[in-house]
Amino acid sequence: MTPLLLPHQLLLDAGAFFEACGTRGLEGTAMIKIGPGGPALIIPDQQPWRSPAGHVAVEVTRAGQLELARALTAEELFVARIHSHPAEAFHSAADDANPVLTHEGALSIVVPFFGLGLRRGLDACAVLRRDRTGWCGLPPGAGRDRWIGGMPENGR
Repeated sequence: MTPLLLPHQLLLDAGAFFEACGTRGLEGTAMIKIGPGGPALIIPDQQPWRSPAGHVAVEVTRAGQLELARALTAEELFVARIHSHPAEAFHSAADDANPVLTHEGALSIVVPFFGLGLRRGLDACAVLRRDRTGWCGLPPGAGRDRWIGGMPENGR
């Protein structure tokens, strides 16, 4: 089993997107696909919103759903969802109720502080892996490193 190695630039691009959403006090979401060309970040059209009580969320629009459907070739697969939260990184009840990916081995990456947490790399994020029973947390360390890691800036 080979871990999903995310290129440094992919993490930079994701962080920049989440931080841009965060400057408006909003969450963002994206998908990571894998195929012959390696991992790629797909940012679909989405509608972030804030409730009257101040809660924030994000919903992929119908156009965004179509973008995601068209983003895959026959040799590619979405392997992870990456999204931001306003404060701490954790899998919320809304995340559990709306898993987006349901295949065994799928990953869910939650970036804290409207994307700012990604500046510290994946260790600052919550990472969960889907198994037969649901989402299982992967704390930083050797157990997580079996499934996912960030590549250094030079890609080596």
